[in-house]
Amino acid sequence: MRLSFEVNGVRRELDVDPAARLIDVLRDELGLTGTKEGCGEGECGACTVLIDDRAVDSCLVIAAQVRDKRVLTVEGLARDGELDVLQQQFIDHGAVQCGFCTPGMLMSAKALLLAHPQPTERQIRVALAGNLCRCTGYGAIIAAVTAAGRALAGGGGAWGPEDGGETVATSDEAAGPGAAGAPAGPSAADDVAGPGAAGVPPGGNA
Repeated sequence: MRLSFEVNGVRRELDVDPAARLIDVLRDELGLTGTKEGCGEGECGACTVLIDDRAVDSCLVIAAQVRDKRVLTVEGLARDGELDVLQQQFIDHGAVQCGFCTPGMLMSAKALLLAHPQPTERQIRVALAGNLCRCTGYGAIIAAVTAAGRALAGGGGAWGPEDGGETVATSDEAAGPGAAGAPAGPSAADDVAGPGAAGVPPGGNA
């Protein structure tokens, strides 16, 4: 099947298996390995990408569903060597440890900020409820997204897709007030930038 869609601002056309999942096309065909596969069942959020500014689990999307649509992955957040405001705030707030969940966290947060540039804490918790992290707790992540919203309100931050989109909430439950994670180590910038910018984030499914 011939598939044409936009990925990180670039129009791509390629032949794919009609049954191929979007995550497989992104990782195996396009080399965008920042999108991680954790559970393969839409439960962990590690594979989150944006389709027309809406956060989705790419392990549950058949590639044919993105025909003529816009897909944004973690590799597309930074532009012209400048990290997106979310990526920078994740580094500044130590919201990264092993890095495996970070791409999905960033993409869910990006969708939220596109819809609600200054989200409340509850909106952040709901938007991230479908993204699981075993390392940091969620305190530092919530603080990073909050700070990114404030930076955007003040005119700071890097590139973002055209305004609009929809916040995808998988649960009304809070993402969890876990203790803030330890300060990010030397690999934090690599984790938030994605392999297209600064190396593949660590993890068993890199």
